[in-house]
Amino acid sequence: MVVRLVWTAAELAVTLGAVLMLLVVHQLWWTNREALASARRQVAELEREWRGTPPAFEPLPSPSMRSEHRTVIEESPSGSPSPGPRPDLAYAVLRIPRLGVTAPVAEGVDKGGVLDKGYVGHYPRTAQPGRAGNVALAGHRNTHGEPFRRLDRLRPGDTVRIDTADARYTYLVERTLPQTTPGDGTVLARIPYSSVHPGHRYTEPGYYLTLTTCTPEYTSTYRLVVWGRLAKAEPR
Repeated sequence: MVVRLVWTAAELAVTLGAVLMLLVVHQLWWTNREALASARRQVAELEREWRGTPPAFEPLPSPSMRSEHRTVIEESPSGSPSPGPRPDLAYAVLRIPRLGVTAPVAEGVDKGGVLDKGYVGHYPRTAQPGRAGNVALAGHRNTHGEPFRRLDRLRPGDTVRIDTADARYTYLVERTLPQTTPGDGTVLARIPYSSVHPGHRYTEPGYYLTLTTCTPEYTSTYRLVVWGRLAKAEPR
């Protein structure tokens, strides 16, 4: 009887271990495989679509012209906010040469609709690419394509490019906030700064880019933040 119980317990332990191993493989390998394939297809689809669309690029004010800034939410001639991209819809491509990242950008930071697809998510109510204010983006650091896995390797002067149907916007990395709390929402402000770490802040209007992800790796305890500024806007 004792031998049978011991044997049964051992079988259960082996089975449980196998199930846990499969879950780990699924989370760390299969989700990446699926998300990366999905993201590549979406980038290819966007680029095919753009090749067949006449550009409507309008030159933007120089980032150095501090006296001419648009609001984060663009307004139509009637004064009401103009509609932005549809939620969960990929409409741009993010490229980070140092990290070898090419990922579609979709509106929203919902996990199921955006981030778990391997996409980079655009925080609603922050500036759109190339516009004055703060273009704020989020991406997974681990699993589901993990486009921001190596975000901590970015250094001042590194380039981050956002391609849209009309233009290519090149931002230069300026600063990194290695760790802050998930509630430090002012890093997404129009003039970004950290309310938790006051030494990390900008003080004047500009054309900013904010990249956020979880840290340390394989946790969601804190947030890693990278800031950049628009350097060049070119028609496609």
